[in-house]
Amino acid sequence: MKTHVKAGDVVVVIAGNAMGKHGRIMQVLPKNNRVLLEALEDDAEGKRSINTIKKHQKKSEELPEGGIIERESAIHISNVMKLERWESRQKKKGKAQK
Repeated sequence: MKTHVKAGDVVVVIAGNAMGKHGRIMQVLPKNNRVLLEALEDDAEGKRSINTIKKHQKKSEELPEGGIIERESAIHISNVMKLERWESRQKKKGKAQK
């Protein structure tokens, strides 16, 4: 399936909780129509991920104590737009860029 973005592209999140954040695509999941993003700059907590979730991890050999881990979550591909296209739309509307 053809997508409008590929791994390595710089994009802007245009919908959802992370709206307005810039990031680089780490992985495209075309079967699920989703992308994994990495933030371009660290947030207040020092994380470089845009959409994180907390997951309860059972005890295992790799994680003997178990516990709650944070990991990246995928964003739907329709909620991201290439940075160049987003900036040109903002310029057309007459809005200032960040």
